[in-house]
Amino acid sequence: MNLEEYFSRIHFKRSSETCDYPTLKEILQKHIRAVPFESLSIQCGEAIELDIEAIYNKIVHKRRGGWCCEQNHLLFWVLKTMRYEVTMLGANVYLPLQEIYSPNMSHVMLKVVVDGQPYIVDAGFGASYQMWEPVEMISGKDQPQVPGIFRLTEVNGVWHFGKVRRRQYVPNQSFINTDLLDIAGYRNIYSFTLVDRTIEDFHPMCIYLQTSEDSLFKKKSICTLQLNDGVRALVGWTLAETKYNYKDNMDLVEFTNVKNEEVPKVLRDKFNLVLEKGFVPVNTSAFYKL
Repeated sequence: MNLEEYFSRIHFKRSSETCDYPTLKEILQKHIRAVPFESLSIQCGEAIELDIEAIYNKIVHKRRGGWCCEQNHLLFWVLKTMRYEVTMLGANVYLPLQEIYSPNMSHVMLKVVVDGQPYIVDAGFGASYQMWEPVEMISGKDQPQVPGIFRLTEVNGVWHFGKVRRRQYVPNQSFINTDLLDIAGYRNIYSFTLVDRTIEDFHPMCIYLQTSEDSLFKKKSICTLQLNDGVRALVGWTLAETKYNYKDNMDLVEFTNVKNEEVPKVLRDKFNLVLEKGFVPVNTSAFYKL
């Protein structure tokens, strides 16, 4: 494990000796555009491990992606090695269908302090709710980014993270009512406290999400990658490509149905992933929003 190999993986070419905000922002952006958010190991029959060496080997050497526990654990190691002041935190993801936060802590994210200012840094949420820049920990402040307006709100020691979405234009009218689309306006993403966590705190949930028939990741194969001007997602057999703000306050979302035998080529050409032979995508009616 070394930083130079990781930097090569994400195409980062600046000095690793600098621990300022521009460097932090660039590492986050390079990471999310090079490393897909994906849970395909479950459909490949691979165990998802939280050991940092295993994660490094999977993402850096095998050039795969991962979900939050893998991506943000790797980013935690990178920033710690660079001597950033970084803390691992845990979040409860918002469940839009039930309109509640999950009672179980299932999401890993990071708090990074630069020049006395704390930021939330998260490289592992994926789809259109993925931040592109560190978010300042200032309650109630709207923070516009290319994907939309992000906002942190603190109430009695609990922080709530959300995003204001734009309207979406879908040229292919056969997808106008797809359950993958989310409505415009404000949407909660997750809630968290500032209690320090270690990766061991997430082991039970990691096992549950891989094995339970109630787990979204068991019910759907998911792969998303951030682009220079939008985001690309393959959910089961549906490919969605979003261009942010292609018109005033409106995102363009283009959907395509992918045949089962075409999935490996799509993963290779669109997401730079090569999976083992025999991979079969999974797609059920599980709730998921792009």
